[in-house]
Amino acid sequence: MSNHGLYSVEDTAKAIAAGHVLLIAGDEALLKQLPPGKWIGGTSANFMAPEGGVTERERLFVTDITSLAGAAEVHAYSIDELPKIASHYPANGFTVLIVPGLSPLHEAFAKGVQNYESVFNAPLFGWISGVHVSEIGVRAPLIFVGDGQGRTDRAAAIHVSLPADQIAKIDIVNLFVQGDGVEIEFPTGSFETVGECLIDGKPGNLAALIGAESIDTRLPLVADYNGAMINVSLREVDAKAGRVAFYAPVFEGVKYRFAKPVPSYTDAFGSHLSDGEADKIVLSCNCILNYLYADLEGKRTGTLLGPITFGEIAYMLLNQTLVYLSLEKAA
Repeated sequence: MSNHGLYSVEDTAKAIAAGHVLLIAGDEALLKQLPPGKWIGGTSANFMAPEGGVTERERLFVTDITSLAGAAEVHAYSIDELPKIASHYPANGFTVLIVPGLSPLHEAFAKGVQNYESVFNAPLFGWISGVHVSEIGVRAPLIFVGDGQGRTDRAAAIHVSLPADQIAKIDIVNLFVQGDGVEIEFPTGSFETVGECLIDGKPGNLAALIGAESIDTRLPLVADYNGAMINVSLREVDAKAGRVAFYAPVFEGVKYRFAKPVPSYTDAFGSHLSDGEADKIVLSCNCILNYLYADLEGKRTGTLLGPITFGEIAYMLLNQTLVYLSLEKAA
C-alpha cells in the first residue's frame, strides 16, 4: 500500500489487520465494513487521488502514515471533551482531527476552538467529514474511531509522535483576499443570519444585498485577522426568508467583505508551492467548494492528495482553503 490512494474494502482491512496506522475517507457503507484497528475515518464522496479528482463510492481513500509514526494513539472526543484535546498532544508530533460535518460538534468546534487550552502548542490538522453535495440534508456526515461504528456525536483524533529529528508544520493555501465592496458586520456569531446585519455601518439584510448586487455566491466572505485572510463560505441563500447559511460561523465584531474573484483556481493553487516544498508534504485536504468551482474532477494537483471536505482544520476551522502538513528536519 502506497502512502495515498484508492483501495478496496478488502485491501484496506488487510492493512488494518497488519497493524498499519491509517487515515480513511469514503462512503459510509464501506467504512462500516472495516475491522477494529489503529485508524480514524470520515465520510466523503470526492477525493484528490493520484489519478486526479474523483467522485468515488466503491473504494476508500487511504493515507498510510505508519512509516511516519513513532507512536500513534487514537481517541474519540465528545462535545465536552474536545476542548481538552491538547492534553493528549504528543511531545513532538502532530494530531489529525476529523469532526462530523453539519453536527452540533461541528458548530461547537468552530465557535470555541480558539479558546481551547494549549490548542496551538502542536500542529492540529484535519477536516470536517461530508457527503455528496446532492445528499446534504439527506444523509448525515459521519466519523469513525478505529471501528465500523459511524458517529455524529464524537470527533475522531489520532495523535502521532515523530522521531526527534523531524518536526511537523501546517500551511494554508487561501486563494482569496478581501474585495473592495461593502463592509459587513453581524450582531451575533452564528452559522446563519436571518434579519439585520450592518452593511457599511447601516442596518441591512445580507440576502437582500446579495440579490440587489448580484453577488457571486461562490465567493466567500473574508475577514482580515491581522493579515491572515479567513473565509466564511456561503451554503445557502434564501432571499424570500432573508436567510443566509454558512459552512463556518461568522463572528460578532468582525468586519467581512466579499472576496475578490480568482481568475484561475488551478493556476493559483499551483503557484503557491515550490518543488522543494511539495516533496515534504505528507497530508493535505481541499474544500468541496474549491473542488466544484475549480472543476477539479479528473484534474491532477500534483502531490496534493487527500479527501475533499466540508471544512479544513489548521488549528481552527477554515473554508474554501487547501491545508497541508509537511515534515522537515529539526534544527
